[in-house]
Amino acid sequence: MNFLSFRKQFFELGCFSVHQVYAWYNDFDKNNLTRWVKQNLLIKLRQGFYAFPEYLTQRDFSWYLSNRIYKPSYVSLHTALSFYGIIPEAVTKITAVSSLKTAEFENAFGVYSYQKIRSELMFGYDLKPFGNRNILFASPEKAILDLLYLYPFYNSVNELEELRFDEDFMGNDLNLERLHEYSKRVENKELDKRVDLLLKTYNL
Repeated sequence: MNFLSFRKQFFELGCFSVHQVYAWYNDFDKNNLTRWVKQNLLIKLRQGFYAFPEYLTQRDFSWYLSNRIYKPSYVSLHTALSFYGIIPEAVTKITAVSSLKTAEFENAFGVYSYQKIRSELMFGYDLKPFGNRNILFASPEKAILDLLYLYPFYNSVNELEELRFDEDFMGNDLNLERLHEYSKRVENKELDKRVDLLLKTYNL
């Protein structure tokens, strides 16, 4: 198999799976992928998923990969909160939620962390355009709820203050109606208590 013809077929996808390769060429020798990874022509993302190293320099491509290598999932939690400027810290891991089991992968693009939630809680996200690709990204309100739901130790004023949520965002941009609507859909009394405490902590 000639790498140049392979690259021409798959490069525009950015990320591809072994299943896509076999759908294109059912006699493909999987050893080619191993060899091309060793030659730094491809990057292995996780078992069965690969990308081209040229994408390492493309801004936000790592977020796109988060959606692609573990489905269904959407970017949320600390990564989304940092993106919206709700928390001040730069986030090293790319955090997401999924209805699949909790998982973590590390590759040249970063560390990908997925927290499991019930399938009926997979809502509150939309497609955000980044360049010529779309990424499934939590709304600010759902990112906050996912955090409070998955990390129940945020149950005191001190713990919530430690999050250092941006007060301008909380006071001016947070959609309280949407936050309450989403919280109601989760149907978790302990989460409702944490949401109420969060709002009191930030005088909302």
